[in-house]
Amino acid sequence: ADILRSMEEISTFISVGATAFLNKEYQYMVVYMIGFSCILFPLVGAPTCLAFNVGCITSCACGYIGMKVAVYANVRTAHEAWLDLQKGFNVALRAGSVMGFCLVSLGVFVLFGLLVLFRGVLFSPDAAVAEDLYEALAGYGLGGSSIALFGRVGGGIYTKAADVGADLSGKNEFGIDEDDPRNPACIADNVGDNVGDVAGMGADLFGSFAESTCAAFVIAGSSYKVADGIAGNYPATLFPLLMSSVGIIVGLVTMMVVGCFYKVNEVSKIESALKGVLNISTVLQTPAVIGLAYYVLPAKFALDEKFDNVTPEKCIASVLLGLWSGLVIGYATEYYTSHTYRPVREISETQRVSAATGIIYGLALGYLSCIVPTICIGITVAVAHTVAGMYGVALGALGMLGTVTMGLAIDVYGPISDNAGGIAEMSKLGADVRRKTDALDAAGNTTAAIGKGFAIGSAALVSLALFGAFTVRAKIESVDILDPWTFTGLLYGAMMPYAFSAMTMKSVGIAANDMVEECMRQLKLIFEGSAKPDYERCIAISTDASLREMIAPGALVIISPLAGGVLFGKNCTAGMLSGALVSGVQLAVSMSNSGGAWDNAKKYIESGGLGPEHAKGSNAHKAAVIGDTVGDPLKDTSGPSLNIVVKLSAIMSLVFGSVIADYSGPTGGPFWLK
Repeated sequence: ADILRSMEEISTFISVGATAFLNKEYQYMVVYMIGFSCILFPLVGAPTCLAFNVGCITSCACGYIGMKVAVYANVRTAHEAWLDLQKGFNVALRAGSVMGFCLVSLGVFVLFGLLVLFRGVLFSPDAAVAEDLYEALAGYGLGGSSIALFGRVGGGIYTKAADVGADLSGKNEFGIDEDDPRNPACIADNVGDNVGDVAGMGADLFGSFAESTCAAFVIAGSSYKVADGIAGNYPATLFPLLMSSVGIIVGLVTMMVVGCFYKVNEVSKIESALKGVLNISTVLQTPAVIGLAYYVLPAKFALDEKFDNVTPEKCIASVLLGLWSGLVIGYATEYYTSHTYRPVREISETQRVSAATGIIYGLALGYLSCIVPTICIGITVAVAHTVAGMYGVALGALGMLGTVTMGLAIDVYGPISDNAGGIAEMSKLGADVRRKTDALDAAGNTTAAIGKGFAIGSAALVSLALFGAFTVRAKIESVDILDPWTFTGLLYGAMMPYAFSAMTMKSVGIAANDMVEECMRQLKLIFEGSAKPDYERCIAISTDASLREMIAPGALVIISPLAGGVLFGKNCTAGMLSGALVSGVQLAVSMSNSGGAWDNAKKYIESGGLGPEHAKGSNAHKAAVIGDTVGDPLKDTSGPSLNIVVKLSAIMSLVFGSVIADYSGPTGGPFWLK
């Protein structure tokens, strides 16, 4: 009974802390929505402004619902793991699936509602105005991506400030775990898992879904100018939205059958069961997409003068390339971040020597892990664009997001199982329960890395599709890198991810430094027996620092495309988007995978992978903690936020495409250059 009361008390602390942070963050978001609406309304009109606000609210709702489900599920996962491993696994996975189904269902329902409103009230249903209608609808994607940026950055700074503070003060200075109830930052650390990895990731993938769908709509809407344009066939234009709807049904079937194929009756089977969720959903999505394409799309349609003979088969090829590329990227990410495989174990072995060698190996692993995702994205883009132009690229992005319900399920599973482990530790449930929750958590770290791989890969395709939609709206026939303004933008765009990463990593460092000082002050008193942990003080440090530090990186991303386009012309913006895309994707993959590998290298050592002489408390373990601490802001703050940088830059340019075109010279350079 005492243990159960302790579990409930700790869970309440986490829930209250997470809710308080999101409420405060959303107050900032309301100010942003009002301020940005004042810019949108006079420049691009009321429909876009309406879509933007609806996108913001929907994104906030998805993140909030997902976070509430996660904080309710974490204590239940710990309790069920106390009884049985399979039951603990089921609770965490099903709770994660709630987030996936909620996000896609809300996204599809609200976007379709906006589309019906626009067609029935704000615009006429004629194909000739479809282009204006869908361009206004792009505001929905802008709203979702704006909230995602602040959610990812704010949540990422919060969680890593607490995590780094708990690790450095607790493990390395006083020899206690970050989840030891004496550690003042332990509650803030668990709160951070929810606001960063649940609410932040949910908003991120919601933005990807909204943007890729809007990009496909904009490109399809511009086809009214050619004979047999898809814009004249309303059911066919809904194909991107219907794909996401089918994904919900596929996800439901997957959750119903996955238990029949994968039984989690021992620790070694957890990872295979989580991968099985992706495998089953990808296999089921394939015939579903094929059947939908043949049912909805006409036998032949046109997108523009060049792509005037597009068939369902070409669209199917684009979608399936994205779908299966996502699975390959997921497996490649798992190989580089799971301690089941050689790369992570190599890092652990080098940490017997020093922390420095482990960090060197981890950086090399991150750079090496870029190869497979880049090849997959490159093949998808090349084939999809060849057969269906930028519309094909947008379909490829939607294909990769076709299993997003299940992708989010296994991603949110990670922070839920992590929190469950923390609750088990703080409630003193015993070594056997902690062994189960540690195994659930280690698998969750890998699935979180897989989720980030999906998010980054889809972001690359989404950004390219948005870039294509921007060229349509800004009337850019071709992008020539020999043009001086294009090349100038290219250089600036390639620099943006590095500037953004520097700002966010420094923010984590500043906040973590404050957290370490506070924890050290409290721990001295706690070990003397003269004080109890003040969890609320640590929560306040993380909250204040994250909300304060998220503003500057957000401003960099939001202002740059518009300022570059207005001051230096649409060619400069085109170059900027290209540079940010190419640079940001590589940096995001390497950062996320290096951080994930360092984290699991530490867990491999803690599980006794290097032998009892190198277990917890050894020099190898201390070196691994340092590597994990270095990797924390890479994998949970800067890395995951970079895909939003790439997407948000592109959707900003699309929404303000006509404004940027108006402020450009006749050759696409600055308007002031005669």
